[in-house]
Amino acid sequence: MRQFPGRGLRGAGPVLSAVPAERARGRRAALSFATIAVVLGLPLWWKTTETYRAALPYADIDGLGQQPVRLVVPMAVVFSPGSVPGDLPRPLPFRDVQEMEISVNLRTSVTSRYEMRYRSTTGQEEAALAAATAREADAALHPLQDTTMGSLTMYVVPETSSLLPQGISVYVGKHRSALVRAGGSLAALQARLREVTQVMSFTASSIAAALSDRVPNGQLSPDARRNLKSSLGYEITFSLLNPDPKSHTVDWDIEGAVNCYVKPVLDKLSLVANFSVDSQILYYAVLGVTPRYDKESSSFLLSAHSLPHVINPVEARLGSSAASLYPVLNFLLYVPERSHSPLYIQDKDGATVSTNAFHSPRWGGIMVYNVEAPASPQASLPLHVDVDMARVMEVFLAQLRLLFGLSREEVPPEFLLESPGNEGLADWELDHLLWAHTVENIATVSTTLTSLAQLLDKIGNIVIKDDVASEVYRAVASVQSAVTKLSLGHLHAAFQASKEAVTSSERAFFDPSLLHLLYFPDDQKFAIYIPLFLPMAVPILLSLAKIVRETRLRKKEPTKMD
Repeated sequence: MRQFPGRGLRGAGPVLSAVPAERARGRRAALSFATIAVVLGLPLWWKTTETYRAALPYADIDGLGQQPVRLVVPMAVVFSPGSVPGDLPRPLPFRDVQEMEISVNLRTSVTSRYEMRYRSTTGQEEAALAAATAREADAALHPLQDTTMGSLTMYVVPETSSLLPQGISVYVGKHRSALVRAGGSLAALQARLREVTQVMSFTASSIAAALSDRVPNGQLSPDARRNLKSSLGYEITFSLLNPDPKSHTVDWDIEGAVNCYVKPVLDKLSLVANFSVDSQILYYAVLGVTPRYDKESSSFLLSAHSLPHVINPVEARLGSSAASLYPVLNFLLYVPERSHSPLYIQDKDGATVSTNAFHSPRWGGIMVYNVEAPASPQASLPLHVDVDMARVMEVFLAQLRLLFGLSREEVPPEFLLESPGNEGLADWELDHLLWAHTVENIATVSTTLTSLAQLLDKIGNIVIKDDVASEVYRAVASVQSAVTKLSLGHLHAAFQASKEAVTSSERAFFDPSLLHLLYFPDDQKFAIYIPLFLPMAVPILLSLAKIVRETRLRKKEPTKMD
């Protein structure tokens, strides 16, 4: 048989040449897959899974807590004829400034600045001061004076003036002015003016109470923490408690009383916050404390030490604060059951409280309303009771003033304060609230934004949306505006800016998107994506490893020389 050796070699040539080409094509495919995965896949995956975090003004937020606050009070001192002290430093009119540092802590600086303008009375003011009584003079002077919120006007009258009653050196009216006796010298007058300004504007204790969260423990009196905290709104609930409806049918005209007595006060307080009022009647609601029977007076007594135990059982029946967004002020009218009538409240000294009522700081007040016993023991039950709402509302409004820190008990004895009438509070008392609440709002916003910034800086996988960032920027700008307005003496504008800052900071802090549980930590994220990417990455990595290995083998093979 003849053999053709060359034919076998010619047939194997194409097969042998196809193997390197196939390997080269595989290497190119593996490199292409790896390049696409690294260059396109990884950045796309990283971008689509990254946490979006809008920029926040961290430096500005950190500076809010150290920003000095200056409370500027524009004040006019008007001298009537015969009241100008002889030791004035220069002729009228002239200006003077008095500053005082209010110590809070090492980081918080509050300065009070009284910008005083001394001048003489005009012809119209002299005619108004010629009135028979201080009340008539105050009413006549009101249209002639500066009514800007936070400003004060002091009218100095001669020491022997009959306009003020005997023994009274200062008369404080319903608006933003006061009548002050001259006092003989400028030093005596200035000392008296300092007392008046502390009554009509703010004191170091009232500012420290507004900043109670920043005052070190032990440096603040217990009474300073009794006032209501500043809030955008308050809910007032009037409750009638009738524990014995079989013996008493109680009728109270709460709607008419609210419209007559409470509404004028809340209309004036509407500048401070929003108020809502509701009422309810609770039957078979007892105080939870058994009163002690006193044989001498044939009555039942509630001692002062038992009063704190009265609130908790009653509060469980109220149910008003459970679904409320704002602080709830509870005013309870309690008609004692027939078996515990009459019921009286004692103070710490054992004396009977004249109003038969007590109040709890930051909660509300309770008044016991006793029903007169029937003349005949055989009187039919239940007895019909008509509540004297004028007497009840007088007590409740006094308690409302105490809750807001508007007490007139700390006034010097030589001061005479005009009653605010149906409005419930004078204009300067409203300013007193605005000063304290503005400072408190600034401190609250600073604390809220600082806490939010620390939280977001600590937890890096929380999304910071653009609307949250805009609220934070708006809150910072509003706080800075409030501080600037205070330094210019614009109390109303400063308070409005502080309210806007509180609203924006609370919206940012309580935004539903700022929940850590909505987002996976990085370790959980990789635990989710590794089972997805690993089956795809293993073949690519093995192919790359094979390419590297073959490349090394080719470099080690000796070069064939002809």
